[in-house]
Amino acid sequence: NYCYVWFRFVNFSRFKSSIIRLNIYVLNCRTMHLMEGELPTSMSGSCGASINGKLYIFGGFDDKGYSNRLYYVNLRTKNGTYRWKKITNFKGQPPTPRDKLSCWVYKDRLIYFGGYGCRKHNELSDCFDVHDAFWEGQIFWGWHNDVHVFDTTTQTWSQPAIRGGDPPQPRAAHTCAVLGNKGYIFGGRVLQTRMNDLHCLNLDTWTWSGRINISGEKPKDRSWHTLTPIGDDRLFLFGGLSSDNVPLSDGWIHSVTTNGWKQLTHLPKSRPRLWHTACLGKEGEVMVFGGSKDDLHFMDTGHCSDLLIFQTQPYSLLRLCLDCIGKNAALLKNQIPCLPSKLLQQVLKKITFWAAVSHRQEKKAETERQSQLSTT
Repeated sequence: NYCYVWFRFVNFSRFKSSIIRLNIYVLNCRTMHLMEGELPTSMSGSCGASINGKLYIFGGFDDKGYSNRLYYVNLRTKNGTYRWKKITNFKGQPPTPRDKLSCWVYKDRLIYFGGYGCRKHNELSDCFDVHDAFWEGQIFWGWHNDVHVFDTTTQTWSQPAIRGGDPPQPRAAHTCAVLGNKGYIFGGRVLQTRMNDLHCLNLDTWTWSGRINISGEKPKDRSWHTLTPIGDDRLFLFGGLSSDNVPLSDGWIHSVTTNGWKQLTHLPKSRPRLWHTACLGKEGEVMVFGGSKDDLHFMDTGHCSDLLIFQTQPYSLLRLCLDCIGKNAALLKNQIPCLPSKLLQQVLKKITFWAAVSHRQEKKAETERQSQLSTT
């Protein structure tokens, strides 16, 4: 199930053969890993989070209704097989069934907030806004703003006592992120209203900040967006669905220090995303994957499979040097073999990358020339 590729750079004939033979690349031909164990059922709106190499999946919605089941799988398997396990021997009381909730990861704990779901009549409380148009007998549907904690070390559910501050309005399809010991929440939907408010919860003292007053301009109302920590004091907001049901492609950075939002003006306007995922790369870049470019309530022409990368801070000096060498390898072909072995391997990867970029650009230019000749 593996393909081994040995290659040489034809433009660099002065490379020693021993260096060339170091370039053996291995391609794992298994495009899908085997999933075993107690696999989660097919759900929408589930909430995933990772702690210490384990991926936890909670809640969601399917044709049987809302779920409050919790599953996990160890992602650090050594044999290529992932075994799912449904957590049933937990202590405490789990949240009521729901979807489109959010999760903070803090001190080996999963801290869930909000979501849309159903409750029995005797479960109604101040943390639940009933959806007036949806109820049947003793079952009510609506939005939550409660907080539930799952301790992954003791397998225990608990609901912390909020010790102060005004909690956010109940909501679903919001987003959250952790900076230090504070869990931030932005936006989301309740009834037909989408919001653009920012709140934070102190995850040590369990006190809410109340609605954070923002200085200057701020993002418009939205749901199904992402919020990604990009440093000790900054959050990156991207995409979502606006109050007038328009898919968004804007990006914003919030600074906790200055308590203000700044919109990124160089982002492409033709790549909207909603209900996507986002994570931070090694050099401050935010990688966005999946989601949809349509309002899922009315139209869905297909899910997005491309990867968007947003650079939120200058690259390191090492990264810039490697790119410079990779782009100018022909001019530096006599000096490159003299590099230390570890640095040489990084340089050779950059040479390969920029050679591929150059090839694609030349191919595209040739195609455009042929097209122009055909037109004339």
